[in-house]
Amino acid sequence: MGLSLEPRPVPSRAMQWVSPLLALLGTAVFAGLLLLWLGKEPGQGLRVFFLTPMSSLRGWSEIGLRMTPLLLCALGLALCYRANVWNIGAEGQLVVGGIAGGAVALLAGAQSPAGFFVLVLLGGGVAGAAWGGLIAWLRDRFHANEILVSLMLTYIAQLLLMYLVHGPLKDPNGYNFPYSATFEAAALVPLILAPTRLNLGLPLALVAALLMALFLWRAFAGFRLQVAGQAPRAAAYAGFDSRRGLWLSLTVCGALAGLAGALEVAGPIGQLTPSISPGYGFSAIIVAWLGRLNPLGCVVAAWVLSVVTIGGELAQSRMGLPNALSGVLQGVLLLVLLAWDTLVTQRVAWRDIRTSVATAGVAER
Repeated sequence: MGLSLEPRPVPSRAMQWVSPLLALLGTAVFAGLLLLWLGKEPGQGLRVFFLTPMSSLRGWSEIGLRMTPLLLCALGLALCYRANVWNIGAEGQLVVGGIAGGAVALLAGAQSPAGFFVLVLLGGGVAGAAWGGLIAWLRDRFHANEILVSLMLTYIAQLLLMYLVHGPLKDPNGYNFPYSATFEAAALVPLILAPTRLNLGLPLALVAALLMALFLWRAFAGFRLQVAGQAPRAAAYAGFDSRRGLWLSLTVCGALAGLAGALEVAGPIGQLTPSISPGYGFSAIIVAWLGRLNPLGCVVAAWVLSVVTIGGELAQSRMGLPNALSGVLQGVLLLVLLAWDTLVTQRVAWRDIRTSVATAGVAER
């Protein structure tokens, strides 16, 4: 006798939405046990992780600030995954968008109009779309694997950023530090909740989520893209072009990630630095799956992951916990979510291994 997984005849739709909540609960239990093993009081640690970030206006504003790049990247990734395009390079598209947005921002002067930041955001979005289009071209023209291509281009984007801040875009008056000049006020994204750092990026991300939901559920092009991803043969029979879905999903994802990068450099950072993202593009993969590839679900998932990230930073400063703990919890959250998703579509059953082998042998004959 042995354990095996068997497909469920009809997976429960309710459990598909409950599984993210169970994953959060499982992650919280794991966090409590880990804190206990580290010699910390679990109740205090869980409060710092999940409640303290929401205990003040500044905390809420920081959550919104973290949500913005996570949500924008997750929306693009959700679109790609629904189209069966496995893009994991949103981080590189974000970095390229930050580079382009920063380069445009450096063109601003003291007399630039107040709306100059719009050009910064457009520059970031266009550059990110071009970077995503490069992945689509390599997949379309040479049948390159988009997983490997998007990942490798992430490292190229990061190296390009390092070259620029150490060379052409380095501040000549910056005492040889690898930073660009500080952007003029006209190139910065306007704040919406002074005196906090929350800026116009969060409303833009929320509007993008609404537009993405309308595109997926109310537009024929969104329906066509999802059919091409989930049922390629049916899409081919209906005359849907899978190449269009490939290009659309990757360029839109790149544009959203590039916009996120421009919002970062023209928002809380205010200049180009050797690192403009702590891994938003990779964390957005968790956000997309935790949100069930649903744009509105991604809003909630981005909020949850932002709380966990800020909670990890607070736990480091207030409890002496390692900074890597936040990343560990993000990884555990994804693994537990995948485990629950497996149990939603399959069930554990006892099976006689000898009988199964004999049956397989008869089938082969």
